[in-house]
Amino acid sequence: MERVCFLLQVRPERIAEYEERHAAVWPEMLDALLASGYRNYSIFLRPDGLLVGYFECDDFAAADAAMQATDVNARWQAEMAEFMTLPEGARPDTGLLRLREVFHVG
Repeated sequence: MERVCFLLQVRPERIAEYEERHAAVWPEMLDALLASGYRNYSIFLRPDGLLVGYFECDDFAAADAAMQATDVNARWQAEMAEFMTLPEGARPDTGLLRLREVFHVG
């Protein structure tokens, strides 16, 4: 199992709307995440917009490839991009900064 943690930056003026969108994630998107192998997915948000995401999967490359192949992911990422500070042309799922795990107990 892989534990994946990543950072993104939500635009501070868009935080409230970002939270609203995630309180009502499209059922189709949730189904695609689960079918692609994402488990135990959480997003944490600091008041200044620093976002920390965490999920578990058996194989990140395979889970990511499965999500990239879905239409719902392309639509969701296009909508979420407007909330983020990202490199030019990047989507949230391709512009994230994955963190390296240095310690785990459990």
